[in-house]
Amino acid sequence: MMNRRFFWAGFFVLAFARADGAESPWDRPTAPMGKPVEIVVHRSASCGCCGKWVEHMKKHGFQVKDVLEDDMDAVKDALGVPSSLRSCHTGVVAGHVIEGHVPAGDVKKLLEAESGPYGLAVPGMPVGTPGMETQGRKDAFSVIGFDRDGKTSVFTDYRAY
Repeated sequence: MMNRRFFWAGFFVLAFARADGAESPWDRPTAPMGKPVEIVVHRSASCGCCGKWVEHMKKHGFQVKDVLEDDMDAVKDALGVPSSLRSCHTGVVAGHVIEGHVPAGDVKKLLEAESGPYGLAVPGMPVGTPGMETQGRKDAFSVIGFDRDGKTSVFTDYRAY
């Protein structure tokens, strides 16, 4: 009888914790990279969520070169980010473009692939993505792969939690 009480008490605590502040898949530890990898992040100085995304990338082992820009549209144009995929900050890592709140695990997955898209993007600023966390809300979103011609495909699909 006593073990059942502990079981149910533990179950309800875990269920409540998951519903209230479930850990996001992108917050879980990712495999370490074999060598240091630098990502250059272009962002506006006034954007707080961009700074949070930079911290997310550092947490997952990336060396971040943080570049403050006055004209982000010019940066995105120069790097070939399709207008339909744009967000607030833009990163460049190993010849790939990373647009918006892309989870670090997806960036690592891209870098490990023998062939993959030119860039990854999380269009807009979905609530609950890395850098856009809020208490208890995580919207569904997709990481979109894109090539230099603007052709897109879903790289990773994340469901709401």
